[in-house]
Amino acid sequence: MVSDEGRTSPAHYDPAAVREQLDRILASPEFHAPERGRRFLQYIVEEMLEGRGEQLKAYTIAQAVFGRDASFDAQNDPVVRIEAGRIRRALERYYLVSGRSDPIGITIPKGGYSPHFSSTNGTANSGVVGMNSQNPGNKQGGLDRPIAYRDLLLPIGLPALLGVIAILAVIRPLEDYFSRPKAPPAPAASTLASKASIVVEPFAALGGSSEGLNFAKGLADQLLTKLMKAENLVVLGPDRPGAQPIVPQFNLQGSVVIEGSALHLHVRLINGADGTVIWANRYDRELQGRTILDIEDEIAMQIALEISESRKQSTTPPDR
Repeated sequence: MVSDEGRTSPAHYDPAAVREQLDRILASPEFHAPERGRRFLQYIVEEMLEGRGEQLKAYTIAQAVFGRDASFDAQNDPVVRIEAGRIRRALERYYLVSGRSDPIGITIPKGGYSPHFSSTNGTANSGVVGMNSQNPGNKQGGLDRPIAYRDLLLPIGLPALLGVIAILAVIRPLEDYFSRPKAPPAPAASTLASKASIVVEPFAALGGSSEGLNFAKGLADQLLTKLMKAENLVVLGPDRPGAQPIVPQFNLQGSVVIEGSALHLHVRLINGADGTVIWANRYDRELQGRTILDIEDEIAMQIALEISESRKQSTTPPDR
């Protein structure tokens, strides 16, 4: 069912700007979604722009986008709900990887299928026309406006604030004179030294297929996001010219090959000091019936958990 919360009114955004943002997303290689998912996103955005957001329900979407007939039952066929979840994740990844500077954000709030439009500064319903600033009948700031308490704040509050600052300037040196010297805070480097730093290198795509190249790039991005949440790891970017390395240093490398509908992935963790292999694993997946984005998310989560657990075991002192 479509939630009434967060619905945007067609009068509160610029349709041309929203359509331009939609085209930007669909044209980006960082928006990982199948063809029917793209049709789903286009449909709900266009319906919202045309003022038919109230009709964005599972039943109407299933018929318009997925070709279901009048006997469609959302309880027995969750195709719309599943596709909406995939597009939510694809949009989150797009804005995380390459859409940070885009002027308009397009999201699908949970609990419904009506898209939500927001500007980069977090203001909902991008494209709002500032009617108050253009209304000639607005008399705010005129002589007819009654004096409010805030009008007295500047002439009275400013001298009072300066007086408080002057008193604190006298009291603070006396406090420093009589108080004991405090120990300097521990440097941040000591905190980083207790963690293991890891670099996620670009994964190699064997075979030269475009699908393999996209999967390798998407998996590396997913790994950066997952590993940053691990408590015992410091994640570093692969390109750090002039940066001072933090030891111990590890490198996460991998290669992927796609043969038909079968995916084979090899991942290894290398000790940067001597090049020894600390950990390695192989992941095989069947692509048929699944999206690349879902497989990337699943494998990245599994790799991050295995590396995090291996680090915890290596740092745990042996029992005596």
